[in-house]
Amino acid sequence: MIPQWKIYPRSQGHSTVYLQNVVTDPAISVGAYTTYDDFVNDPREFQKNNVLYHYPINQERLSIGKFCSIACGAKFLFNSANHALGSLSTYPFPIFFEEWGLPVEDIPRAWDNKGDIVIGNDVWIGYEAVILAGVTIGDGAVVGARALVTRDVPPYTIVGGVPARPIRKRFDEAAIEVLLALRWWDWPEERIAANLEAIQSGDLARLR
Repeated sequence: MIPQWKIYPRSQGHSTVYLQNVVTDPAISVGAYTTYDDFVNDPREFQKNNVLYHYPINQERLSIGKFCSIACGAKFLFNSANHALGSLSTYPFPIFFEEWGLPVEDIPRAWDNKGDIVIGNDVWIGYEAVILAGVTIGDGAVVGARALVTRDVPPYTIVGGVPARPIRKRFDEAAIEVLLALRWWDWPEERIAANLEAIQSGDLARLR
């Protein structure tokens, strides 16, 4: 496993970090070797700059798996970014409870709560993509640059656009089934290292 003190995967250039070792919010979990790259802001500020409207009152979580690659400017928008559409007004009266004499415990009524954000393993999230609350992105999926992800993304599916739509599967269904069963990202580091050539060349037969 990566030692807790190791922030940067590369000895030269500090635009990329191991997210696991820079995130401190207990409501955010990140798997081993997942990286975030930011050439605009300090990538160590990921939870401040990229995980937005993420307030303790909602008890919501951001879960990111292992070996994910998250590009510069990707954003994760949580439930407080929503406004309650079932109300006759989209104005968030409960947030301004003091002004309107409302009970403080009713603050969450100001928005629609759609749940956590869950990112699988080996997911690539492109430049300035936006992931909304309640979305699950499956293992091996790819999210295109500046995509707006409003719905779940199946494993090993490439999505893009606003809102994001499936473009194609990365592999055929049989190969996807094998990959999901193998779960190579859970292997010991030594086994991953010994099989890097097969992983990188797409030699599924050797991995089996």
